[in-house]
Amino acid sequence: MINILIVDDQKHIRDGLQAMLRQFPLQLDNIYCAVNGIEALGILSQHNIQLVITDIRMPDMDGLTLMAQSKQKHIEVDYLIISGYSDFAYAQKAIELGAKGYLLKPVKREDLQTAVEHVANEIKTRQTLSRNMEHISRRARETDRKELSMFMQGAMIDEAWVIQTQQQNPELWSNYRLCLLREELWINQPGADSSHSMESLAYRVYGRRGCICLQHRPYLILAVDAAVDTGAFPAALKAGQIDAITAMTSPQQGLKELPRSYTQALELYRHSYLFPEKSCILPTHIERLEQQWELPYEELYVLFQLIGTKNSGTITQGISMIFHKDTLQRYHIQYTQQLCRAIVQMLEESVRVIRPYMGEEALDIECLRNLFDYPGIRDYIQALQQQLLRLNQFYYEYKCSYRNSQDLNEAIRFIHESYHKPLDLAMVSNHVSLNYAYFSNLFKKNIGKGFAEYLRDVRLDKARRLLAETDHKIVEVATMVGYESYKSFTRSFRDVMDMQPTEYRQMMRRKHDSGEKYRDTAL
Repeated sequence: MINILIVDDQKHIRDGLQAMLRQFPLQLDNIYCAVNGIEALGILSQHNIQLVITDIRMPDMDGLTLMAQSKQKHIEVDYLIISGYSDFAYAQKAIELGAKGYLLKPVKREDLQTAVEHVANEIKTRQTLSRNMEHISRRARETDRKELSMFMQGAMIDEAWVIQTQQQNPELWSNYRLCLLREELWINQPGADSSHSMESLAYRVYGRRGCICLQHRPYLILAVDAAVDTGAFPAALKAGQIDAITAMTSPQQGLKELPRSYTQALELYRHSYLFPEKSCILPTHIERLEQQWELPYEELYVLFQLIGTKNSGTITQGISMIFHKDTLQRYHIQYTQQLCRAIVQMLEESVRVIRPYMGEEALDIECLRNLFDYPGIRDYIQALQQQLLRLNQFYYEYKCSYRNSQDLNEAIRFIHESYHKPLDLAMVSNHVSLNYAYFSNLFKKNIGKGFAEYLRDVRLDKARRLLAETDHKIVEVATMVGYESYKSFTRSFRDVMDMQPTEYRQMMRRKHDSGEKYRDTAL
């Protein structure tokens, strides 16, 4: 598909050429028209034109001047010229300027089609070659980038490769910095990766010869001209509304220093977690950080002693104090990493105690092992607080469950010892020192039936034994198992057993007598 521009000061010629072009079996995109060279230059600067068909003689700017000026402006376009017999000398000059051919007036349909098809084939061939060359060039650049990236990360590469690669861009490798960029995103924040946008901005700031991309993921790493002010690129990112943390190494001389510079870039990147207020981290920001420290184990022990209490607010405050910005920014990033590991270990020890009681519930301790999995230190602290508060809740419920089981065991023991006495829920809850309503709910939740139902079943179980094994009167049995009246006892017994107490006694005695006769026969 090609775009064509027709330039002629006579409208009927423009219209005629346009009509003929549309009849040809050619894949044309757009056909533009201009009345002279000046208008044609404007169209050429605004649109991607591949072929210009122009008259030589025109007012204001003729065809030859149009060709010369488009060449001066580095506009890549092919020309076919239209001329009369008397303009043949002009036509020769046009061909010297690069015209692909000329057409005599009046233009014949067959001549126009032949000339346009010839130029169109040349254009398509060049476009195909250009695409192939671009593809080859892109693959070569990608290969070079991968080799540089491997060398940067410590791969052993021979000396000849280092010398050859350095000679490809000696100006840059004589004085460069590594620039590592980490885009500021929240966890699970949707949105496209901006690494290519950041790379494009870098080329604008440093120029094509002053910037090389070494890595796109997991973060963008560029080698940039160290002579450019360190604030220029962060300022361009801010102007482009890209929120990114930039870590810039000290100036390096020579490609051999690339691995060492990479190590420094990673260290600066890790330290960016300590300085979330800084958009650009430089070696000067970390050179005075203390290298010796003691972890605050006493504060950690105090914090974990709060686990299992109702002091969730105090736990949150405790984490905030342990990870206070002023403390973290005093020390090398390894202090913060060791602090994270110590807390994870204490979490694991706490979880081991209550794991059998957690069921399918669990803490996500794995998510806390690596600080650098998070967009920033604040996100890590928030995740740590969430897991500690979950542990606190588990521990609290575990302790409550343990206390409740002791209280319930004592309540059941008391019921079995006192069933024959006047007994109600208030008396039992007072015995175990629990709130009446709380004990009622706790009892039903854990025993599976309410207190009154449980007491009734205990009493009737005792009554069945007395009826089967003794000769006490029914009214005596009722009193012995805690019923105040014969009537209430028989009603409860009938509701549960679906028979009267006397019927139950008779049934049990018949079974007993049958058993005795069977044993006598056997003997």
